[in-house]
Amino acid sequence: MIGRFFHTPGTKKFSITPRFYDPDKEERDERERRIKEEMGIVDEKKDDGKPYRPNVRGQFRASGGWARSGEEARRSQNRRLIWIIIVLALVLYLFFYSDFFS
Repeated sequence: MIGRFFHTPGTKKFSITPRFYDPDKEERDERERRIKEEMGIVDEKKDDGKPYRPNVRGQFRASGGWARSGEEARRSQNRRLIWIIIVLALVLYLFFYSDFFS
């Protein structure tokens, strides 16, 4: 029991290996897509009007869906601090200047 009390778990590592990745195929598909785009050939099955973006790193946070902006988070934090100060001031007032606790 004492040994487990002071035990701190190590960091969890995340590593995933793809089942199959062919960089040549990726490059070939990208080149083919660019050539079709230059020639004006429209692929009917995948054309949704948005440009193709193969790199999705950081796009979830940048989309503004669940992440708060810095200004909004700062306002929320200041509001919370003001409420804590008000509650502490009320408790101290009741403790020192009122017969509420005695």
